[in-house]
Amino acid sequence: MVAAVQTPEYTWIRALGVADRSSEEPMTPEMYHRIGSVTKTFTATLLLQAAGDGLLSLDDTIDQYIKGVPNGDEITLRQMANMTSGVATYSETRKFDGDPGADPYRVWEPEELAKIGIEDSPLFDPGTEFNYSNTNYVLLGLVLEQVTGESIQELTREQIIEPLGLKGTSFPDLADTSLPEPHAQGYTLQGQSSGEEPRNATDWNASWTWTAGIMISRIDDLLAYGRALGTGKGLLSPAQQDERIDSLVSDVPPFDQPPLKGDFGYGLGLMKEHGWIGHGGELPGYNTALYYNQELDAVLVVEANSDISSGDCPEGRPTMKDGPHNTPCDVPASRIFKALAETLGKPAPAAAQ
Repeated sequence: MVAAVQTPEYTWIRALGVADRSSEEPMTPEMYHRIGSVTKTFTATLLLQAAGDGLLSLDDTIDQYIKGVPNGDEITLRQMANMTSGVATYSETRKFDGDPGADPYRVWEPEELAKIGIEDSPLFDPGTEFNYSNTNYVLLGLVLEQVTGESIQELTREQIIEPLGLKGTSFPDLADTSLPEPHAQGYTLQGQSSGEEPRNATDWNASWTWTAGIMISRIDDLLAYGRALGTGKGLLSPAQQDERIDSLVSDVPPFDQPPLKGDFGYGLGLMKEHGWIGHGGELPGYNTALYYNQELDAVLVVEANSDISSGDCPEGRPTMKDGPHNTPCDVPASRIFKALAETLGKPAPAAAQ
């Protein structure tokens, strides 16, 4: 793993463990990493920027751009961004090829993914419940390409990567999602049972996540991006940033229901975690946590080259060993994030993923 904490006064970065179990090459902070659903924060930022430019409104319905979505004349882009649309997530349907490891090198087109999620929808009436859905963010990516006339790769580079000077961050092409050098090997138990030998998922194609999770970055870039995400500086106008932060509600329906209870919320591509705002990310072999704390003015980043859960995990969530571990089930980056948050005096006991 690589972990980092940065305030205006100091930067702390620590790498531990190995990047490759075969060679035992050590992990280093310079390595490129798959950031998974942290990509959603980029997509939501582009959505807010498009709204600020008058290209769309968050209150537009999805059927104004994409036909065939059940309840599409009611579902707003805002509801897609905050996961209250009722559109099912393609990655948890029987029509999807199961875990990505079933066909790990297949190249998926965004329209294929959206179709699978749409076919299993609706799960509920728009705005009445919460359900974390990758399909929402694939559809938002298609909307953004439509209203701007640019590819999502171009948009991400022009609107976020270049303005913030993120030299190690990219939105890869669908046909080649390989990690640049240097990078760690990524290990997973997806598609396997507890106690089995982990699979190496480093070169698996990540096209099945697109605007919901395809991006690649490094720890130094994530520190810079995490501060921009938490403050809005360099990304959004003050009014837009306020709107984004105000979207992180958890004390009114439907956010008074699990998993959005207590001091945990989901807004416009952001999670709230007891004073920390940001997002977690998980792909086969890679696990990420990126959060900002306004009171500390601190960014906290964790990268792990494993998505394998540990602790007392439920059936269907494989671990390295069977049986209870007398500790709550969690993925590596989330567990380390919570430990560092507690060390900083701002604990985040809720789930970070």
